[in-house]
Amino acid sequence: MIFKQLFDHETWTYTYFIADPITKEAVLIDPVKSRINDYVALLDEHNLKLKYTLETHVHADHITGSGLLRQRLGAQTGVSQLCGAVGADMQLQDGDVLEFGGEKIKVIATPGHTKGSVSFLWRDRVFTGDSLFIGGCGRTDFQGGDAGAQYDCITQRLFTLPDETLVYPGHDYQQRWVSNIMQERTTNPRLAGKSREEFIEIMNNLNLPKPRLIDEAVPANRYCGLDEDERQDAVSLREATRPERVTTSAQDLVSMAKQQITEISVDKVKQLLTEGGITVVDVREESEYAAGHLDKALPIPRGVLEFKVGTTPELADKSKTILVYCRTGGRAAMAAQTLQSLGYLNVLSIAGGYEAWQKSLQ
Repeated sequence: MIFKQLFDHETWTYTYFIADPITKEAVLIDPVKSRINDYVALLDEHNLKLKYTLETHVHADHITGSGLLRQRLGAQTGVSQLCGAVGADMQLQDGDVLEFGGEKIKVIATPGHTKGSVSFLWRDRVFTGDSLFIGGCGRTDFQGGDAGAQYDCITQRLFTLPDETLVYPGHDYQQRWVSNIMQERTTNPRLAGKSREEFIEIMNNLNLPKPRLIDEAVPANRYCGLDEDERQDAVSLREATRPERVTTSAQDLVSMAKQQITEISVDKVKQLLTEGGITVVDVREESEYAAGHLDKALPIPRGVLEFKVGTTPELADKSKTILVYCRTGGRAAMAAQTLQSLGYLNVLSIAGGYEAWQKSLQ
């Protein structure tokens, strides 16, 4: 087997490259968009075909290269279905097993840093993303983070792996490369000897600055790192390269979200706007909003919704009616579901989205 731990100096991100030299199939975990040419050169060097690009979560500190790798090489993208990354080919779930060559990679749900964080277990190595670091762990104060959930998944899922299991994190800021489960269980200062309550207290008082690239990275990573000009090509390619494995598709994910929210007609929207007392949120990208939007709508793109709700005065009252919309309804369904999970009691979505609204005005 071929295994390489790659490092991006700009974002302190580790990317992992695994390949079977017999079948020539390869996998990348947490690729960085700015390093695409390096990955392609590595594949060419060993005459390999990239089968999967896998994400441990929707990153806030760098833009993933998975979307461009799919476009250039046909690799299938995989991310947890709880991340809301509608651009991914495979919406991964806990316990899923991905096969390449004669190898298997198992998905382990490790929520806490983000709601959709996962780790990947391959042979005697676990790739923990931002869930577990060497001598630390990822923060839990944004993107649906939950310190209690992080403690539980680390202590009950990761720390129960064999002692000698090698731990490969998503980042390290002290130039350390690898640890193992025994070392982290016994010496990690945030976890070793700490109760659940003590860990939560530590995590709730880190007071860390906002990641520098968060406003750019998260929205892009919802679409596998693609900007708006690259996304249409991605949709076409995804239709032509469906994964052989049975997984929850992006379309299915949106359909499930729509089943859990309340969609209302354009006529009902007009009635509510006339009556007043409703907050309207446009979850499209900035360029879409600039091209036209509902009057007084708040521009909060889906990718940064979790971060903006707490600092948006109009959304302070969780009992107030919130109306969300996007172009046709898919992103709005995911956004409405997110708001419900954050405790908003009356979230509505426009059936057919902004396109339906425009048609009603013609």
